Formats: sequence, C-alpha cells, structure tokens
Amino acid sequence: MRVAVVTVGDELLVGETVNTNAAWLGEQLRDSGVTVERMTTLPDRTADIARVVNEYHADYDAVIVTGGLGPTHDDKTIEGVAAAFGREVVESQDALDWLAEHGGYTRDDLAEGTAEVPDGSRVLPNHEGVAPGCVVENCYVLPGVPAEMKRMFAEVADDFAGEYRHVVTVDTAEPESALLDRMAKVRELFAVKVGSYPGEHVTVRFEGTDAETVEEAAAWLRERVDPTAE
Repeated sequence: MRVAVVTVGDELLVGETVNTNAAWLGEQLRDSGVTVERMTTLPDRTADIARVVNEYHADYDAVIVTGGLGPTHDDKTIEGVAAAFGREVVESQDALDWLAEHGGYTRDDLAEGTAEVPDGSRVLPNHEGVAPGCVVENCYVLPGVPAEMKRMFAEVADDFAGEYRHVVTVDTAEPESALLDRMAKVRELFAVKVGSYPGEHVTVRFEGTDAETVEEAAAWLRERVDPTAE
C-alpha cells in the first residue's frame, strides 16, 4: 500500500510549530507495513490543498491530510479537499447528531462551519475535540492537534495495512564515500533496500520483507566495514 501524507498549516512552514504529526504518522504507517512515498506541507490556502490532494488521490492508494479543520478563518482543509473531488461543502447531520449525543452540544452551541464536511463523505468523530474529520474516497482528513489526530487515526488504522518490513542497521566509522562499492555489492547480492545516513558515524540501513535476507545482508556488510568503536 502506497500512501501520501499532507500536513496543512502556515505555522508549520514558518517553524512556529514542529511538525510532529508527519513523523508520528510515518512511524505508524511504517509499522503497519505501509510505504509512505510523499510527505508534503502546505499553507492554509484552498487552491494549494485542492491541487495537491487531487494529484495525490490519483497517484497513491490513500492520502492522509492533517490540520486546518474547524470554523476559523484560516481552516481551509475541508474546503480544499472538497474542491479536489469536485464536491460541495455541507453541514453533516451525522456530525451534529454525534456532537449532541457525545458532547452535549446543540446546533446553536457550535460556531458556524464546525460540522461541515465535503458532500457524501464519511464522518470521523472527534473524541478529543469538536470539529469532525472525514473520509472522501481514498482521502482521510484528520485534525492538526496531535492528541485529536492520534485518536482519530485509531478509528481508521485498520484501513492501512501492508506486508511488514524488517529493518537492521550497521554502524561504521568509515566515511560514506568509502562504502559505495560495498553497498553496491550488497544490493547486488541481496534483495533488500539499502540506505546510508551520515552523522557522528555512518549508519547503513537494510530493509526488506524477508527477515532472514535482511539479517544476511547486514551480516555481510558488518564483516566488511570498520566498526564505530573497538
């Protein structure tokens, strides 16, 4: 399963808020065996959201969008997702009924726009907040507040499943450039994904669906590199 993650918010782009939602979702999806192929951050602008969601909806098995739900002037996500699918934004009676039953809210208690979703979408109740999320075709729209997003993702987590991928890492004191031939050789010998990440030392990461093959590839390289410590 191939997934794209879109986080929405001007505050993310200027660094006022750390984008923990993207990192958390990436980890959850990886652990479910899902391949995350795009992570994109967008401003609170309807046209940008519509354009990117429309493109990703066609290219990926699912799109997860977080942020910008609710009735304030800069909450543009519902409007943008609706435009991506050519739908109107409507007030959801399902959302109003859930808020009345579980939150004790009457229609008059809610700010204008609180219960609005793209027409025909499936409403996702917000157990940690007020504004609902929704599912439109293969697009999952979640809140930006991390506690709300995590709780709502739990409602749809079973929709995201793939083949578990095993990961093994090998650390070495050698510079990344010195490892190129050996990394090429290990890719030739073993059906695994290989990546290298420099820092205080170089970490070579092996990933694949067959645990034995991943372990064998890591062992092959481990025997042929200088370790990070004696």
